[in-house]
Amino acid sequence: MSTSAAERLQGLSREYQKLQGDLETAVDARQRLDAQLTENEQVKKEFAQLKEHNTVYKLIGPVLVKQEQSSAKANVDNRLEFIRREMKRIEGSIVDLEQKSDAKRTELVQLQASIQQPPAPAGDVSEAGAVVA
Repeated sequence: MSTSAAERLQGLSREYQKLQGDLETAVDARQRLDAQLTENEQVKKEFAQLKEHNTVYKLIGPVLVKQEQSSAKANVDNRLEFIRREMKRIEGSIVDLEQKSDAKRTELVQLQASIQQPPAPAGDVSEAGAVVA
């Protein structure tokens, strides 16, 4: 194996590993957003059951502060919208990273195969030692 082929193989391998790390990070972010979406949808369901006279409090640091129901509901709706937009963005990023990763893996496999394949002789040699063109 020539040094340039070995260097190229190492470079492709590093690029592939970086793509895999980026993909893992994106999938983790997607999972966190999914958990936040579920939590906020549950809060919205609970808000829908409130009566007009019910009091809503918001936790700010160690203090509960009274908040208007309409304001709290609007905050949850805005948060849900934001989370859905982020999920869509992250999902697009995941698809892109998967495509790049697959392409890099294919490139790596092809390079490895070309390195492992012995160089082709100038002509085939028969058992008797005669060169066949």
